[in-house]
Amino acid sequence: MTDAPRPPLPPFTPESAAQKARGAEDAWNSRDPARVALAYTSDSVWRNRSEFLQGRPAIEAFLTRKWAKELDYRLIKELWTFGSNRIAVRFAYEWHDDSGNWFRSYGNENWEFADNGLMRRRLASINDLPIAAADRKLHWPAPGPRPADHPGLGDLGF
Repeated sequence: MTDAPRPPLPPFTPESAAQKARGAEDAWNSRDPARVALAYTSDSVWRNRSEFLQGRPAIEAFLTRKWAKELDYRLIKELWTFGSNRIAVRFAYEWHDDSGNWFRSYGNENWEFADNGLMRRRLASINDLPIAAADRKLHWPAPGPRPADHPGLGDLGF
């Protein structure tokens, strides 16, 4: 796997940090573990909830397990703040399990980037809320990116 530069590169501006967040959202909404893993350094370190991972193979395996369990996954990420080579985002995603039970998961991620624009650290805190299917807010064809005219987190009251 390559460590080719992945713009935008740090140090981030408001525009480039927002672009990085939207690029991550679009990649995760593809639900393609191999594609998503390419955004991270080969030795990237993760904390996702209570799980600790290191390296692209572990990230790809984690995402494969995640999307086998979290069906019809749709995600929105929103830039919270940034500085130099770090970005913080807040997010919400909706999914259902294999019994048809729907959930909305909320959280925050702290990201640290290498000079080449690949993420070398991802720290995620996530909480799950059971919801009725009728209470879903994230509607677009999946897998695939959120349409430009779909409301963001603030517009949805999240």
